[in-house]
Amino acid sequence: MRTSSRSVLLLASLSTAALGLTACGGEDPASAGATGDHAGDTTLTVFAAASLGDAFEELADGFEAEHPGVEVQYNMAGSSALVEQILVGAPADVFASANEATMDRAAEEAINPVPFATNVLTLVTPPDNPAGLESLADAAAEGVRLVVCAPRVPCGDATQTVAEDAGVELSPVSEESQVTDVLGKVSSGEADAGLVYVTDARGAGDAVHTIELEQAGAAVNSYPITVLRGAEDNGPGQRELAQAFVDYVLSEDGQSLVEGYGFGRAQ
Repeated sequence: MRTSSRSVLLLASLSTAALGLTACGGEDPASAGATGDHAGDTTLTVFAAASLGDAFEELADGFEAEHPGVEVQYNMAGSSALVEQILVGAPADVFASANEATMDRAAEEAINPVPFATNVLTLVTPPDNPAGLESLADAAAEGVRLVVCAPRVPCGDATQTVAEDAGVELSPVSEESQVTDVLGKVSSGEADAGLVYVTDARGAGDAVHTIELEQAGAAVNSYPITVLRGAEDNGPGQRELAQAFVDYVLSEDGQSLVEGYGFGRAQ
């Protein structure tokens, strides 16, 4: 997956949140340079589910082109980890989650969340499919090194639903905190198989072999996006700028771009 200098490290966000909680005053670093008309160098901080990776990087390019002087910075991680940061005060303007249940946990900080995309799971193996897998049942067989997302994160919750619908009991050798880690272990050959979103499998290209799941429709994740209440504290005009980003994601151009990465359109 493509990386970018605009990405915000998870550790850095946690450190910033901790500083914000212990400080007794002073200007929040996130508010520096923010103005009502977005003149100068203004940073918009977006917390986004790891599975949104490349799609949101390209969305940022388009948004920045329409808003000169604005730089979009991302903190991309598992949705559950992002919520924990938001709830302890990490400075953020926008949150895009990989499912509605996780967004519900951030309800007190969210302003009118709106669904903007959908996603489903698929099974991936290394390119040569060394275990000769053809189905989810095969991936659950003894001796298969299966990697999945942890139950607490959206892709893990979806994994449990799909397995239950298939009547299969999974025995993963590892449970990861975000879907990109599952993909990484499979593409590197550390695992025989993994359950990831179809968008991640598509983005990996020839690095993995994809096996479509008959039960994928049992767990369709709806991705909501919201302006965060904390945006008001990040500088003058930040809430309006955050809303402009959300509107851009929901626009026809934004929706077409997201669909181009394999996401479904939210109903």
